[in-house]
Amino acid sequence: MSIDLDSLKVFARVAELRSFTEAARQLGMPKARASARVRSLESELGTQLLLRSTRVVRLTPEGELLLKRTPGFLAEADEIGALFQAGRVLRGRVRLALPVVVAVKFVIPRLPELLARHPQLQVEICASDRIAAALREGFDLVLRIGAVAEAGLVGRRIGESRMMNCASPSYLRQYGTPRTLDALRSHLVVHYAADSVPNFEYLDGETYRELPMRSMVTVDNFEAYEAAGIAGLGIVQVPRHGVERHDNTLVEILPEFVARPVPIALLHTHGRSVPRRVRVVMSWLMGVLAPIVSELVPR
Repeated sequence: MSIDLDSLKVFARVAELRSFTEAARQLGMPKARASARVRSLESELGTQLLLRSTRVVRLTPEGELLLKRTPGFLAEADEIGALFQAGRVLRGRVRLALPVVVAVKFVIPRLPELLARHPQLQVEICASDRIAAALREGFDLVLRIGAVAEAGLVGRRIGESRMMNCASPSYLRQYGTPRTLDALRSHLVVHYAADSVPNFEYLDGETYRELPMRSMVTVDNFEAYEAAGIAGLGIVQVPRHGVERHDNTLVEILPEFVARPVPIALLHTHGRSVPRRVRVVMSWLMGVLAPIVSELVPR
């Protein structure tokens, strides 16, 4: 009996997502083909792996057993293939999850040079400040700015960005300039949706603390967060490296009470066996991002 690796990959993605539709979208194939791949695998193994209904896809006990073993099978196959691919044309798709600003301003403008070297490569970029569930959503590489809470991600910490507290001149004219933490009780912050409640983070000796505050607006991406601060909707805590681009639209306040530096890391989802196409794209991204990250690392 032989097992088709492509069918095994489709099965694993469907099982992880509990959806043929979403798995097919991530794999770049029609739903009917994904379904046919899984049926073919079930036929080869002589057992049902998935229970299908109009609303949900569930694993059978046999499917659960196979899913536990599948990552090892696929990793071993990739490792064996990599031994003989060093001189071959790089092909296949690599899915990236990047913050909007990083994707739009730094990565996409440089992408033609990567694709000129590897014309058979396909790059899919999800540009969003939402923190994607990298493994569940099928990404190969993610750039994380901030703490990494998701298990199973491996990679390199590039550096960290120092933070500063800012408010717009219009905001300071209306509410005054706070000089102490106690003065913040009469002020507003722009609420970043990733934080459970509006707060002002600050260093107290050697410990970072959070001061709950009021907010009139909540946003879910960094560009909107900065724009809300510039519009006078509240105090914002932003990377120090970007202050020069604001041209007096934001003013630094409370410099002695800064938030913790934000770590920056480029991570992959492939454990110990990384496909060659992912290694190549990761190496290229490091080269593209290094000049940016060097500006974020404290001198």
